[in-house]
Parts: sequence; C-alpha cells; structure tokens
Amino acid sequence: MMTGGLWHAVASRDRAADGLFVYGVRSTHVYCRPSCPSRRPKPDRVEYFPSPAMAEAGGYRACRRCRPEVAPAHDPALDRVRHACDAVARQPDAPWTSARMARAGSASVAQLQRSFRDVLGLSPRDYVAACRRRRFLNRLKGGQSVTDALYEAGYGSPSRVYGTFELPGMTPASYGRGGQGARIRWSTTRTSLGRVLVAATDRGLCFVEIGPDNRTLVAGLRREFPRASVDAHASPTLGPFIDVVRAIARAQPVPGAVPIDIRGTAFQWRVWRALTRIPSGETRAYSSVAASMGRPEATRAVARACATNPLSLVVPCHRVVGRDGSVTGYRWGTRVKTALLSTEGRRSGR
Repeated sequence: MMTGGLWHAVASRDRAADGLFVYGVRSTHVYCRPSCPSRRPKPDRVEYFPSPAMAEAGGYRACRRCRPEVAPAHDPALDRVRHACDAVARQPDAPWTSARMARAGSASVAQLQRSFRDVLGLSPRDYVAACRRRRFLNRLKGGQSVTDALYEAGYGSPSRVYGTFELPGMTPASYGRGGQGARIRWSTTRTSLGRVLVAATDRGLCFVEIGPDNRTLVAGLRREFPRASVDAHASPTLGPFIDVVRAIARAQPVPGAVPIDIRGTAFQWRVWRALTRIPSGETRAYSSVAASMGRPEATRAVARACATNPLSLVVPCHRVVGRDGSVTGYRWGTRVKTALLSTEGRRSGR
C-alpha cells in the first residue's frame, strides 16, 4: 500500500489497506473497503475517500458484502484517525481546532497528529480543508451561489476560499458547476501506448487520458467536466498538444512550452511539479518524492496525488515506482507504465 497507490490496493484486494480508505463506484453509488470481494470496477469509475462518513456525505451507500462502515481489526492509530475523520466529515463547517479534533479522536494533540501522518500521510488540518473543499464543491454542484456554499462549508470569508483555489485553471464558480462556462476542445491520436485523448480550454491543456477507443475517452472527458461545453467532434486546432503527447510516448524532447489549465490542491501541485523534475529515463520511489518535498512522512499522500494526475504522460507519474524498483500500480495500467519506462530507458541509454 505504501508504494502501490490506491488503485493497486483495490485491484489486488489488499486487506492491509482496510481502514485506511474506502472507494466509491460512481456507476452504482456504492462504497467498499479495498479488500471487497465484489467484481472490481473500472479505474475511471472509482472515487476515493479517507473515511466511510465522507463517502456517505458524498452520496454513496455502504456495500452489503464487505460492510465498509464496520471498523476492521482494532488498531489504536486507525481508531484515532477514524473517529476524528468521522466527526469532521459530519460537520466540516465546525470550528475544528487541534484540541477539538484530538477530543474527537480520544487522543492527545500530538498523538492525533502522528496518527494522521502515519495512516493518511497528511495532517488533521489538511483533512479538515479537504472536507470543506468537498462540501463547497458539492454545494455549488447543487446550484447554490458561491457565497452561500462557502459559508456552509465553513470558510470564514470569500477571500479564504478563493485563496484555497488560487491555482492556474478554472475559478471556484466554474469548477463548482462542473466546468460550466468553459469550452473544451479535444482530439485523439494513436500512439504505441494506445489511443490518447488531449483536451484543452482557452487557457491550456486540461486533460490527457489513455484508453482503448475514442468513445471511451470522450465519455471520460465528459464525466470530468459534466457541465462544460465539450465539442461534439475532434478539433483540428490541437495539433501542438498532439505533438507533445506523441513526443512523450516516443521519449523524444517535448516541442516547446506546454500551457496547462488543471485543478488541484496545493499539495497535489507540489507533487506534480516534483514529478516533472524527474529526468526521462530515471525513476524515483514514492518515498523519495515525498522526501524531496520535505514531507518524508507523506508517502501515501504522494501516491494519491499520482493516482489523481489529470495529465497522463505530460505529468510523468509513470516515473514513480516501488521502493524496490518494481513497476507498481498505474492508473492507465502497468503494461503502459512498463512500455513508457522501457522506451525512456533506451532513449537515455540507461
């Protein structure tokens, strides 16, 4: 689990990951524990949550086979984190101080901080921010105004929520409406890795996905931006972006600068930037990436950021491997990851 990523834990039905997170299947609105014996869903239909309460707050119901709402075997650190997470997920708008969260987790402040970092790879404060962000986005998707949504999510002022989302890409309002107000053009190309879709707003590249065919790829794009104006047909204007993904697939130099327009938390941005600094032909362990960011305890959080990378190939999460160098979980399949690393290795002479 430490280096395999969340999807790898689900795909391998890893019992060791039970209690660390649950996953929801968008097509059924059911959430499960990682070891659930039910038929495995497709990776692009999965959403991850740190706790059952957060999954339920997102509109999912518990699986009747694996009973993810029932606590697994007793572990003091897991219990502390689970109790605190459940309390925050139920009331993310409450004034969550370190002391209040510690009381919810029946722990001292220091114990809870340590348990959060060991179990989830993030701090209690980061978890509160994530819960508020999710509630804020859910409220906007439900049609509330930005002002109403941010106060209900526990943000003290408009400037605080806009500061949270102050990253290149869509504003909170357009993001909350599933991309409403943005026009997204797309095109696809065939590579040695499979079919690749590139999509862009007027600001830059917003989505890159590898898949079996155009229909599947465009359906994934529409799920990502359900209320955006997504072009009905492939655009002839995305040639430069097509050139970029073709070059990366062949491990050749990228032609020119690549403007991007993607969403992410501050931590995700730090991880994605760190990945772009890994030279072609080289790899790093998840723990090494975390250490390079000054967060050696955040290995799991780095794995989660890799799993949610919206720009396959361009943000090279394929260059992150297991601690022993093994090719571990990859959102687009270990076959693609192995092929990419092999091509880059040959080009660099490694």
